[in-house]
Amino acid sequence: MESTKIQTFVERLWDSSAIPELAEFIRIANISPLFDTEWQVHGFMDAAVARFETWCSKQTIADMTLKVIRLPGRTPLIYMDIASVSDDCVLLYGHLDKQPEMTGWRNGLGPWKPVLEGDKLYGRGGADDGYAMFASLIAIQALREFGVPHARCVVIIEACEESGSYDLPHYIDLLANQIGRPSLVICLDSGCGNYDQLWCTTSLRGLIGGTLAVQILTEGVHSGDASGIVPSSFRIVRQLLSRLEDEQSGRILPDAFYVEIPTTCVEQAALAADMLGEAVYDKFPFEDGAKPASDNAMELILNRTWRPALSVVGASGLPAVENAGNVLRAFTGVKLSLRLPPTCDAQIAARTLAQILEDDPPYGARVTFTPDWTSSGWNAPPLAPWLKASLDRASRTYFGKPAVYMGEGGSIPFMGMLGKRFPEAQFLITGLLGPHSNAHGPNEFLHIPTAKMLTCCVAEVLADHHAKGQTP
Repeated sequence: MESTKIQTFVERLWDSSAIPELAEFIRIANISPLFDTEWQVHGFMDAAVARFETWCSKQTIADMTLKVIRLPGRTPLIYMDIASVSDDCVLLYGHLDKQPEMTGWRNGLGPWKPVLEGDKLYGRGGADDGYAMFASLIAIQALREFGVPHARCVVIIEACEESGSYDLPHYIDLLANQIGRPSLVICLDSGCGNYDQLWCTTSLRGLIGGTLAVQILTEGVHSGDASGIVPSSFRIVRQLLSRLEDEQSGRILPDAFYVEIPTTCVEQAALAADMLGEAVYDKFPFEDGAKPASDNAMELILNRTWRPALSVVGASGLPAVENAGNVLRAFTGVKLSLRLPPTCDAQIAARTLAQILEDDPPYGARVTFTPDWTSSGWNAPPLAPWLKASLDRASRTYFGKPAVYMGEGGSIPFMGMLGKRFPEAQFLITGLLGPHSNAHGPNEFLHIPTAKMLTCCVAEVLADHHAKGQTP
């Protein structure tokens, strides 16, 4: 590959076509169906799919079959099949559904308002994960432009990832014969430790999401009359959470949620910690004087990638502060997000979690835990020598530094599914969600230079994958 020509082509197409189209995509409030149950009525998802379909159809890629598939009652899926002289297959994956708006966007920014500031494109869904389709097709176009061969490429863009990808298995089953058996899977929905090199994700955590609800009364009563007699539903919630988590350290208490961390992953965490140092935690918007759970970068990386952790991400039954009277409330509900180690079985863990929270309820209160998201994590197979060499070469060529390997704290349900379906495939899981990019939160942005260089790296890997297949 002529890397300088490839990079020039990629940058030109990003600037002239992909970035303007991504800006229009950001304007569409195509929230994932878990957060917008009326998505079919609102039509935002169909609008986003239509924009992507139109852009794809205008690209100069010969032998590309493009179709939008809609199973009844399910989010749509964009499917592209790009033929090649090679019978081998690469599967490239991304998603276009978005997280909800979230509060706290700074002045001048908003979730559905694209704002270009320097090297950053602000707005919901550009980095997570709308850019993936553009990066995939531009990488393939770059190879075609300069006559670099590649294997057959299947590009799948789903619309349900932020809800746990519960629609995707139905499409994969439907398309199984068309997809075949890819020997390489490329997923562009992950993160990066910095914007200086290629970051490769070696594991993803699982997740249990659900609502813990405590009902102690049939209606709220005067706190002066009842407090000291009727236990507070909020206090009962605190007691139940203490069964799960040590509130002093944040350590999850039951052994059932832990696994043995592979030695290679510990070694990767140590190398990443040496490289990142304080950047492991100072990328987060701490208040003045606030600090992380530890100052040991390696332990923080392992906490984030291979250990369980609890977050309370929502609450119900609590009036706004300005509207709160002196009432002992009848009910408190909290939305829990329990991250699981990559190899922990989420189905078993969910049953264990419900038992821990519901058994022997304090004061005989009515306690329920209702999971609405259960997804196991994923641990990558060992990298083949050709892929490891390709990744390092691509990173050095386009970023100027070697590739880095590290687990990620988030979840991509599709990866576990593909790992089981294609156990012999190699995986490149990467992305551009780096410091301060803040996916799911306010002020999400796409780091444009990283998007361009990542696209070049994908092209390099596709070329090396084909070359590997032609070597005796």
